[in-house]
Parts: sequence; C-alpha cells; structure tokens
Amino acid sequence: MSIRDWPAAERPREKLLEQGAAALTDAELLAIFLRTGVVGQSAVDLARHLLQDFGSLRALLEADQASFSLRLGLGPAKFAQLQAVLEMGRRHLAEGLKRDSALESPQAVRDYLKARLRHEPHEVFACLFLDAKHRVLAFEALFHGSIDSASVYPRQVVKRALAHNAAALILTHNHPSGVAEPSQADRQLTRRLTDALALVDVRVLDHFIVGDGEPLSMMESGWV
Repeated sequence: MSIRDWPAAERPREKLLEQGAAALTDAELLAIFLRTGVVGQSAVDLARHLLQDFGSLRALLEADQASFSLRLGLGPAKFAQLQAVLEMGRRHLAEGLKRDSALESPQAVRDYLKARLRHEPHEVFACLFLDAKHRVLAFEALFHGSIDSASVYPRQVVKRALAHNAAALILTHNHPSGVAEPSQADRQLTRRLTDALALVDVRVLDHFIVGDGEPLSMMESGWV
C-alpha cells in the first residue's frame, strides 16, 4: 500500500505538521528525507530497512559516502542532501551560541560541541575562542590523531588565541570510544594549556570531553 493510501494521521509528513517533528519515529523522519520508496517498498518501509541495515539512525547519519551509497535507495545526491542538512544543524547551534555568553548557555555549548565532534572517527582537539564577555568568536579544530600532552602544542593554541584576540576559551576533544572519562594525559594537557595561556592573559574556562552521552565538563569535575 502506498503512503498516499494511509490514513492522514499516519502519514509522516502530515503527522509532523500536526504533532511536531518530535512525535515521529526515526523511520518516519528518515522517510520524509527519502521522499519516495522503491519498487515494493514505501518510503517508511525503506527507511526501516535502512535503519536495520546501518544499525541505528546515528550510524546512518555518520556513514561515509562509500558505505552510504551502497544501500538501495541512496546515492551521491542523497548523501549530499544529508550532509547539507547536518551542516545546517551545526550552523544553527553555532548561531545560538553567538547570541549569548557561553557561560550562560552551558547546554548550548554541550550541544554544539557534541554536534561538531561526536561523529569524528579519530580524536580531534579543538578550541572555542571567546571574547571578554564570553561570547563565541570562533571554533577551530587544531589537532587530529591521538590527543595527549605530546601531540597538542601549547604554542599553537596560544597563537590562535592571540589571532582571535580571545580573552578566554573552552578546550574540547572527543573520545571515539564513546567513553568521556578523562585520562591522566587529558588532565596533564589541561594543566599545561591553562598555564601557557595564563602567560598571555587568556583564561581557560573549561575542557569538555565529547563521547556518546553528554559531554563531560572537566571544570564541573574539579579538574580545571
């Protein structure tokens, strides 16, 4: 049966307009993105098949082009559309951060950092540069690979802070394992960077570690 033959209240698009996007299942949201199904499968059937194939909505959203385009009903055009949607979401979160002080919007900071770093397959170290009122000036990913005190160079972090004329910053990096618990190396790195930045009057407000759940604040844990 075609989706057009379903009761209006059960059609994903009509259901979204009537009840809001939060009321839809993962498959229904994906079906709206797909727009059409394939022979023998409605868009919702195809969406359910894809979610089962990838294992989760997150895995589908984070798939690279090669693995994404192998699936029935998907291809380069859909991959490009999906990347555009994801980037719009990240930019939306960034705009929200820029309006207010980062310290007044701790959840907005967490949401933004999670959107930027959680999908990365390797460790990425980044900084959120802030002005004197703790409003966001810029976000930069500075180092990639295994993040420890030897692979992150304080000189480069200081250089970028001065380039942005930052008064403060928030450090962040991801743990691809999904476990956000800080290691001893994470704590040592935070101390090194805090000391180096203090020499140029730039304050480290926090160091967030991004894993599968909510990003962990080292400040709230007493390590900053």
